[in-house]
Amino acid sequence: MDSDTQLVLVTGFGPFRQYVMNPSWAAVQELKKLGVGENVGLVTVELPVHYQRARELLTRLWETQEPQLAVHVGVATGSKVIVLEQCARNRGYTDCDVGGCCPPGNCCVEGGPDTLESLVNMRAICKRLSGRDIGIIHSRDAGRYLCDYVYYVSLHHGNRKAGFIHVPPPSSGPTVASLGKALQLIVREMLADLETAPH
Repeated sequence: MDSDTQLVLVTGFGPFRQYVMNPSWAAVQELKKLGVGENVGLVTVELPVHYQRARELLTRLWETQEPQLAVHVGVATGSKVIVLEQCARNRGYTDCDVGGCCPPGNCCVEGGPDTLESLVNMRAICKRLSGRDIGIIHSRDAGRYLCDYVYYVSLHHGNRKAGFIHVPPPSSGPTVASLGKALQLIVREMLADLETAPH
């Protein structure tokens, strides 16, 4: 890959409850088709809705791919808008995954801080993108399930160079095509924000 090219890891989730094709993974696939820009390489990966397997896969991806940024996408079943998550929590994971398991000690990283914040300023991105055709809000609670868990693990391994985006389900109105375009805009904004973030 060209030395000027930025590498972005983008993940969605695999099958979960009523979703044979998880809307988050469908949106990521749409983003892959669109691309982010000529100097941005995308690595897209479907994560299982399984604590241990998702953690192992994500840890390996950070070590082998060394992305400049990781963007994780999940579905927020009750939402009608896109939600940009600022931070992730280490403890309180008591809901079982698709394999019927919880993480050891109900936490992401033993001895890790209670909260990790992204270097990307999600609130600022929300402000910059408001007024477009995207319904978009900022949040500080990613939900204490696989979304929150994956986000924390990624922030931990990637020195906080990660972001999490919750997308609404197809039943809420937005098409997969419109979600793909929204993700494209958001990822571009995240990369721009990261360039100016204090490290």
